[in-house]
Amino acid sequence: MSPQNVARAAVEGMLCGLADGVDALRAQGVDVRRALLVGGAGASRAVQAVAPAVLAVPVVVPPPGEYVALGAARQSAWALRGTTSPPPWGSAGGACWEPDGGSGPLVRDRYAQMRNLLY
Repeated sequence: MSPQNVARAAVEGMLCGLADGVDALRAQGVDVRRALLVGGAGASRAVQAVAPAVLAVPVVVPPPGEYVALGAARQSAWALRGTTSPPPWGSAGGACWEPDGGSGPLVRDRYAQMRNLLY
């Protein structure tokens, strides 16, 4: 139980919660091809290093910006268009990390075990 182990467990736990959300999207037929890390998570080297393995998709960290507001504006524009598919929007670019297989499946499995015990 070193400080480093506790810090990593906190990062892995947070990412596993997000991965559960990705799984819920997939269960609804959404093709999740990448994840964007923005805000504090995007600036964290620890999150950048662990996220691709836990989320099992490439992870992109775009340059700093107002992505929450931009996302809300894009969703509004899409709703006002009245179409079933989103309008084409360019990517902000940024650094990309690919999943390497690593410890992601083991971390997800242990997280699920503990989650299921609690809930």
